[in-house]
Amino acid sequence: MNAKTLSYEVKTFGCQMNVHDSQRLSGLLEDAGYVPAPEGTEADILVFNTCAVRENADNKLYGNLGQLFERKAENPDFQIAVGGCLAQKDKDTIVAKAPWVDVVFGTHNIGSLPALLERARANREAQVEIIEALETFPSDLPTKRDSTYSALVSISVGCNNTCTFCIVPSLRGKERDRRPGEILSEIKALVAEGVIEVTLLGQNVNTYGVEFGDRGAFAKLLRACGEIEGLERVRFTSPHPAAFTDDVIDAMAETHNVMPQLHMPLQSGSDRILKEMRRSYRSEKYLGILDRVRKSIPDAAISTDIIVGFPGETENDFQETLRVVKEAKFAIAYTFQYSKRPGTPAAELANQLPKEVVQERYERLLEVVNDIAWQENKKQIGKTVQVLIGDSEGRKDEQTNRLTGRAKDNRLVHIDWVSADLPRPGDLVEVEVTDAKPYFLIAKAEDQPKLKRTIAGDAYERLQTQSCAVPEPAKQQAGVISLNVAVKSSNE
Repeated sequence: MNAKTLSYEVKTFGCQMNVHDSQRLSGLLEDAGYVPAPEGTEADILVFNTCAVRENADNKLYGNLGQLFERKAENPDFQIAVGGCLAQKDKDTIVAKAPWVDVVFGTHNIGSLPALLERARANREAQVEIIEALETFPSDLPTKRDSTYSALVSISVGCNNTCTFCIVPSLRGKERDRRPGEILSEIKALVAEGVIEVTLLGQNVNTYGVEFGDRGAFAKLLRACGEIEGLERVRFTSPHPAAFTDDVIDAMAETHNVMPQLHMPLQSGSDRILKEMRRSYRSEKYLGILDRVRKSIPDAAISTDIIVGFPGETENDFQETLRVVKEAKFAIAYTFQYSKRPGTPAAELANQLPKEVVQERYERLLEVVNDIAWQENKKQIGKTVQVLIGDSEGRKDEQTNRLTGRAKDNRLVHIDWVSADLPRPGDLVEVEVTDAKPYFLIAKAEDQPKLKRTIAGDAYERLQTQSCAVPEPAKQQAGVISLNVAVKSSNE
């Protein structure tokens, strides 16, 4: 009698680096003979790829594990694995709090997951394996992407900074850089598969090259991406303001497929708080970077991260953040309330602020950044933008009969489409923006739209054909990765 083919699901919490790692986890599992659980069914193996940046990450994981206790009791063969940054931090604590977990693995040994699952199944006991140094770059492992047209490419892992609020360096280790040839070979292979957009990933992506002694390596890498035939769009995240140099700005402006978009974390607009955070730049330098970017790339959309309520933050400090936000005119700002993380220097600082003070400042900041984002989006009305059609961008596309995708500047665009000539996910269309909301644009396509059919659309169509499905332009595929990332509410 043939053994049952086991199914899996990967649930991802946190940043794009975790999404990248989850794609590798999915690839490893499929390489080992597992299959994705069909949508709406319970997987035989459930993998949590966790985040440790915020306190609610702990609560979210243990809440999810608690909900699985009865299911595990009813079916002992059901396996639960926990990996990622929180696993690297908590180690044996996870099994102590949730003894029904089968496998715990860290950020440095994701390639061990299939073997750990097999060992746990054979031994009928939990397997905890956390190592303190990277075994192999995750990019060297098999992958299973949930998009045919877009891919994440890790160029470095780890971080050499010592920001007092951040636990990532202790969990991901010191920065290690891949060689340029390896990265470019991966991108070329992705394009051969139909990918037309890549996002270069690193904890501090613009310090790429420091490990092998070339501080200009990131700008050179961007320019080299411009030489890859068939690659339509290049993005990167996240740079660090202290290391952001003019050669990178020049490379962005002069390389045709590097998109006019920049995510530049601010964290605080107060120079005093930036010093307490050990962020080695000040507000004047930060704003100067944005000025130079906009001078070279006038249409650049700039986004940021901001922390409210860092220990000791005064009302004057907060007002400085509001000042910088208003000057910066961010297209979008990801705002966070400071979260005390054990093991970080900031957790030991005096003057931890009361929750109600942090909440009140957070709400004031959110009102300001939302209004600025809306005003910046309104400036797009009447413009013609090129949109890369997505397959899972719009949550209400089926109800509204819209297509959804991303403009070159990464703004989300919902398109009223009237033509019978439907684009596929991965195709490029030119549309006119007719309305704007704080977090997205609305556009209308012409009766005879300017539609560019791409190798990415061809790849999507082949995938649908192979799965015996009828290609649909904006319907989400049964993905192998579930993203549990908090998003701001909008009028979508």
